[in-house]
Amino acid sequence: MSALIPTIPGLQIHRTPEGRLRILFPYHPDTVERIKTIGGRRWHRKEKCWSVPHTEEAIAALQCLFGQMPSRSFSRPDKRPGPIAKKRWQQLTVDEQGLITRVEEEMTLRGYSPRTRKCYRNHVLRFRRQFASVELDAIAEDEIRQYLLMLIEQQQVSRSYHNQVISALKFLFDKVLRRPKTLAQIPRPRRERKLPTVISGQAIQAMLNTVSNSKHRLLLVLMYSAGLRVGEVVRLRPEDLDPQRQLIRVGAAKGNKDRYTVLAKLVNQLMTTYVETYQPAKWLFPGPKPGSHLTERTVQKIVEKAREKAGIPQHATAHTLRHSFATHLLEAGTDLQYIQELLGHQSPKTTQIYTHVSQRDLGRIRSPADSLDLYSRDTDKEEGGEDHP
Repeated sequence: MSALIPTIPGLQIHRTPEGRLRILFPYHPDTVERIKTIGGRRWHRKEKCWSVPHTEEAIAALQCLFGQMPSRSFSRPDKRPGPIAKKRWQQLTVDEQGLITRVEEEMTLRGYSPRTRKCYRNHVLRFRRQFASVELDAIAEDEIRQYLLMLIEQQQVSRSYHNQVISALKFLFDKVLRRPKTLAQIPRPRRERKLPTVISGQAIQAMLNTVSNSKHRLLLVLMYSAGLRVGEVVRLRPEDLDPQRQLIRVGAAKGNKDRYTVLAKLVNQLMTTYVETYQPAKWLFPGPKPGSHLTERTVQKIVEKAREKAGIPQHATAHTLRHSFATHLLEAGTDLQYIQELLGHQSPKTTQIYTHVSQRDLGRIRSPADSLDLYSRDTDKEEGGEDHP
């Protein structure tokens, strides 16, 4: 028991009251396999760590297995990956930190967007915590099926959420754990075909009339007049607006595709007042923190507040302005192919959904009830009122 506690890069080693060495490290299959070769090793499910006997033989094995490994082969637990909050990162266990580091690195190498990376991280974390007492390599397809059934039956998640979970887990097992056949037989949910919510031009005008802040008004006008997504409008830079060509350059939009969309003359009028008041530099809509842009959640709150003030009954969101932009263009006679390019849709099938909510053709149809001629007499009173059988 006189053996000293070794110092090995990538491993955190502590002596326990029971006379063993507790070993902490970010999860990696290769590291786990090395630990398993040491005699007397033990996995502690509650603490989520390994321990080995505090003997010269065990220490020699640790130094042989890990002493010659370069420190960069191990992910440091205090180095948080990507745009994840520092406070939340510190709340993760060492095992969770190691897993998220590996997932984040794999997504970064493949150029995944920040939104997708955040979504996948959250799904992977929830899944890992559901099976906290089991090693990831030991989780079978049946257990994943039961996890998905729990989400559907108990938590009643939506089909889109269900589909996201499968995508995140498929990425975890295929790309990170190198087990591509694990989810091969797990089906995806059938896609829902929901029509977009569209509001009239009068409703949008009413929303704009309730907004007095020049920054908020410009935001709403840009989203509606150019069909921008929330994530696109907050990441606009002043140089992205081209008044001479009447175009807006949308850089690194969904799918990392650049595109151009229309710049309304009304935007030029509002820009004059806005620039004089706020003097934007890096971002067209700067956030409260220096060098940051406005958050997407802030924009959603602005739209929600304007809708409530205008008394619009529909559940209109920030994305409703984009849907309304496309629908109103279609109703005005704009070719569907041009609308597809302005919206940045890869497939024309995505744009065709607006034909189901457009009034261009539906407005010509006359309801058969319009041909009925009801008598303008008090039928309730003549027939005995509401008490009449």
